[in-house]
Amino acid sequence: MGETDVTAQEGRSTAGSSPIVAEAAPEPPATSPATGDSGWQARLRALRSPGRPRLWFEILLIAVSYWLYSLVRNAVPEQKAQALANADWIWSAEKSMGLAFEETVNHAVNSVTWLIVSMNYYYATLHFVVTIGVLVWLFRRHPGRYAATRLVLFATTAVALLGYYLYPLAPPRLMNGANFIDTVLVHETWGSMASGNFKNMSNQYAAMPSMHIGWSLWCGLTIFALASAPWARILGLLYPTLTLVVIVATANHFWLDAVGGMICLAFGYAVSRTWYGSLPHHLPKWVPTQKTGRLTGVRSARLPRPSTEPTPEPETAGARRP
Repeated sequence: MGETDVTAQEGRSTAGSSPIVAEAAPEPPATSPATGDSGWQARLRALRSPGRPRLWFEILLIAVSYWLYSLVRNAVPEQKAQALANADWIWSAEKSMGLAFEETVNHAVNSVTWLIVSMNYYYATLHFVVTIGVLVWLFRRHPGRYAATRLVLFATTAVALLGYYLYPLAPPRLMNGANFIDTVLVHETWGSMASGNFKNMSNQYAAMPSMHIGWSLWCGLTIFALASAPWARILGLLYPTLTLVVIVATANHFWLDAVGGMICLAFGYAVSRTWYGSLPHHLPKWVPTQKTGRLTGVRSARLPRPSTEPTPEPETAGARRP
């Protein structure tokens, strides 16, 4: 008996550990099993993937961004003396190249009252109306390309602010000793921030680069690249061309300001290309809508009966109901 008890106790002492001892929980993997990326790399990949834009977020983002742009632009010191000196240098440089045609265009168009007044309103309004219209069109018809194209516009505008700070420039209409005509002031164009009652609301010495050209060329290239109708693509290219004529005829910019706007736009496309890995028009037009917690197609789908519910027996012919 004693030997038997000792043997049994020894057998129990060599048995495996008690089943009530909990095993240590496995640590979560440091990388994603699908791509091998770490957590922050996966989040970065998600941010760089085109997604479907949200209307409320885009309205808020554009409103806040334009408010900040106006605030920063108007907060840049006017540096009037430096701006006028830079304008004299630009004008002399254009003369040395034999391309100082702004004054001739300004006087020629100003001689046709209805034309120059139309251009004044064009300068004051279409800069905003067409840009917003293209953003709305992208949001509705090209949601997969919207974010990348919007980034081009934002990066273009951001680098322009640096230009306003580093190189203050007076527009031709404000130059000392020049023969340019301030067409807005002469023809009393209502609502323009270039002259008149609204001139104190905007920095008048931030002409380089021209965002009228930067934004209009952004609109034109976007329409040309994505529109399917030939007439729309032609209008897309005509819009920045006409804008160039307008900014010169109204004496709001030198043509070299337009070159500065083009350089800023090229920077914007480079930023978008680097972030998304492709130019905007090469990205997919549509992206899947990610909806969680919703059932779709419920009306057309017929759910199966639960397995616990008894299936009613079919009634036989002639059977009487109780």
